[in-house]
Amino acid sequence: MSHSGGFVYVNDLGLPDRVIVTGGSSGIGLAAARFFAEAGSRVGIVGRDYRKLETAATELQEFGSVYTAEADIGAENEIRAAIKVLAGDLGGVDAVVSAAGIDGEMGARCEDVTAASFEDVLRINVLGTFLTVRSALPHLQQSPDPSVVIVGSDSGFVTTPGMLAYNASKGALVQLTRALSVELFDEYGIRVNSICPSIVDTPMSRRGLAVDSFDGVPYPVQDPADLAWSIGFLVSSRNKAINGVNLLSDYGYVSRSSFPA
Repeated sequence: MSHSGGFVYVNDLGLPDRVIVTGGSSGIGLAAARFFAEAGSRVGIVGRDYRKLETAATELQEFGSVYTAEADIGAENEIRAAIKVLAGDLGGVDAVVSAAGIDGEMGARCEDVTAASFEDVLRINVLGTFLTVRSALPHLQQSPDPSVVIVGSDSGFVTTPGMLAYNASKGALVQLTRALSVELFDEYGIRVNSICPSIVDTPMSRRGLAVDSFDGVPYPVQDPADLAWSIGFLVSSRNKAINGVNLLSDYGYVSRSSFPA
């Protein structure tokens, strides 16, 4: 057993050797990239902001081999090129973590949500996830135990006012996970699962909820490192039968009844 940076690893967790993480320069994606890098995986991260990518790469380099590629995942040519470059750097791809996403016009009422904003959320969150998986497909097919984890949200199951586009996109990812898991496993042996957290302490969550800190809030908040562990669990080859699962990580909230007892 080894201990490093807050993570404890037991020998042979079945984690992949070569991992690509989109949205890997911040939040859940960065935590996942760090998890795999600390575990000894070779990691490639994709992001839209070159400066954030370089900062993340500098942080992760102390743990092992990390490569970067700049791309808008919702732009077909960009994400295809980024995946190709990273696959070359890594010598192949065993797992993809699709963590890139945006929130849109948080807090806006239905009549105030713009078509352009709604479309952009779907383009990044849904189309971008599909394009990421499709671009990685030729490389995943060459892996002995290929796997994909999509970072979804409990917003794919429950709703709150002011999050129309985000709710719609995360609901689409629930079904996209299922559809990909059936098609890709049957044909190529690629497992596809998603992790669906409630509020996670990320820059996007703080911005969307207009808070500087989650200290003392009256609701539970997860740390990105918590999600990294869950992603590692889903990716691990030790879970070879887990496929098509949208794993809720929400403290059991969605299981609560409205019954007044």
